[in-house]
Amino acid sequence: MKMPKLSRGLVIWLIILVVAIVIFFTVISPGGGGDGEEVTTGEVIAMLHESGGEVTIQGDSMTAKIGDKEYKVTVPADFDAFDEFRDDSDVSINYLGTGGGWGSWAGILINFLPLILFGALLLFILRQAQGGSSQAMSFGKSRARLATGDKPTVTFSDVAGVEEAKQELEEVVEFLAYPDKFIALGARIPRGVLLIGPPGTGKTLLARAVAGEAGVPFFSISGSEFVEMFVGVGASRVRDLFDQAKRNAPCIIFVDEIDAVGRHRGSGLGGGHDEREQTLNQILVEMDGFDSSTKVIVLAATNRPDILDPALLRPGRFDRRVVLDQPDINGRKAILEVHAKGKPLDPNADLEIIAKQTPFFSGADLANLVNEAALLAARRNKKMIGIEELQEAIERVQLGPERKSRVVSQKEKEVIAHHEAGHALVARMLPNADPVYKISIVARGMAGGYTKQLPTEDRHLYSVAHLRDMMTTFLGGRAAEEIIFGNAQITTGAGNDLEQVTALARKMVKEYGMSEKMGLRTFGRREELVFLGRMVEEQKDYGDRVADEIDEEISALIDSAYTEAKDILTKNKAALVQLAERLIAEETLEGEALEAVFSEMLPADKRPAKKTKAEKVAKVSAPVESNPKDKPAVSPN
Repeated sequence: MKMPKLSRGLVIWLIILVVAIVIFFTVISPGGGGDGEEVTTGEVIAMLHESGGEVTIQGDSMTAKIGDKEYKVTVPADFDAFDEFRDDSDVSINYLGTGGGWGSWAGILINFLPLILFGALLLFILRQAQGGSSQAMSFGKSRARLATGDKPTVTFSDVAGVEEAKQELEEVVEFLAYPDKFIALGARIPRGVLLIGPPGTGKTLLARAVAGEAGVPFFSISGSEFVEMFVGVGASRVRDLFDQAKRNAPCIIFVDEIDAVGRHRGSGLGGGHDEREQTLNQILVEMDGFDSSTKVIVLAATNRPDILDPALLRPGRFDRRVVLDQPDINGRKAILEVHAKGKPLDPNADLEIIAKQTPFFSGADLANLVNEAALLAARRNKKMIGIEELQEAIERVQLGPERKSRVVSQKEKEVIAHHEAGHALVARMLPNADPVYKISIVARGMAGGYTKQLPTEDRHLYSVAHLRDMMTTFLGGRAAEEIIFGNAQITTGAGNDLEQVTALARKMVKEYGMSEKMGLRTFGRREELVFLGRMVEEQKDYGDRVADEIDEEISALIDSAYTEAKDILTKNKAALVQLAERLIAEETLEGEALEAVFSEMLPADKRPAKKTKAEKVAKVSAPVESNPKDKPAVSPN
């Protein structure tokens, strides 16, 4: 059993203390009584006749105590000479045997104890030094964790929502299980497979599933574990990792977050002698050194493929790239079913409805959603997870928990209500905006209130008209504050809205080519560079005059959207006030109740057409982000 560090330290100090005490009492400390004055047998007999005393005989040694003094016979004594004192009451003769018993051994042990303890301490120090040298020698060893594969914990059945990626990796599994099938046809399986996708899409989980399906050893390591402050250590660890993999072939090496070590060479200040670049060079050499018979496959994961060195991506290294995107509605339902497995789910909790309400959720988001729903059900002392808990969990994942205890003044409550009503009314009146599903003035997370919109289907492409309506919806809250309370009473509640609308307008002008004035081109190369220790996200490839024109066009797009939002709310001011009053009274409006409110407030030509039950179920909700390709729309304030 391994001794804890604290106990080992106590033992060491205890040994040192005992050694010091023994040395003090046996060597340094004087006045211990001594061994007595040395005399002959005749002298002892003469003193006994004169004064009497006590004689102790043990083996070949004899000591005599006469008065206050103790004497020791240093030459072989004639013990028979003391028989004459047997009947003398003034003299006591004690025979202790021939010696060699425990007393003798104890004496020997006490005499040699300092030497024994000193030897033990010296041996301990030598062992510690040896251990330190072995640790120093293992500094360049690989830190990869090995899973044997005989007891797989994850298989393809545990991974959902990435069917195309699983199909791509089935070949890897089949090659590891039946390599002769491919070798007989002269086929060469890709030596490296790069898993690319946003965070939370299941790259690491899919790599573990490959190892579980193939039933082979699985070496797992992070890219950052290769790099140390000492140059050459990372390269040594790479060599050791690949040596271990070849000894355990067939097997899989999985390098998570490979961008930590695989960034484009030459982007740093260290040049070719930089530790990270030497580590990358060693990875390139090891991967290219595989022959056709080596049954080792390298999987790597990254969410930043744009910054990887081109040498990593050429044929012979990471020849196959598997993209894991955000799951669609069918994928989301399958992921929810995987994570709900083994949990007591209410029969009325339809996961398809939840899947429709969670567009652009990643696999990790959905796993967190199910877990949050289970926590809510337990907190409410329920035996099963119901649809209410799942829908509440969606908002907890998006915005955070409700903050009903937050103290809000009546004035602030009115401002928040009109702000959210402005978002909702503008979205309701625009033809290309997503339908409004829920409005709430209950604080949640960092938001004082929020408005949810419903994309009726998963969207991957966004038109100019849709993006303009998104911008107008973002600015509806600020426009409502100005119309109702006046320009002098505008609050900071639109800060997040302005940030998102500015980012969206900038992308329209600089990346999407959606500005007639600026033309069909992009502005600024999206590269990650290191300059004077600072990260530079964009390399400017345009002049100052063009930069001024870009700023002017971004401002024009935002001003146009704000003007449109004000026009809509000015024409429908009565509906805006009425909706805000309902929010102040009820705090939350959603679903059919919200549709009924819109129908009452808006003119007949603006009332929503009647929707079928299927269309109502198809409503989904998601928060607005600055990049419409990442997530669709809400307005938290």
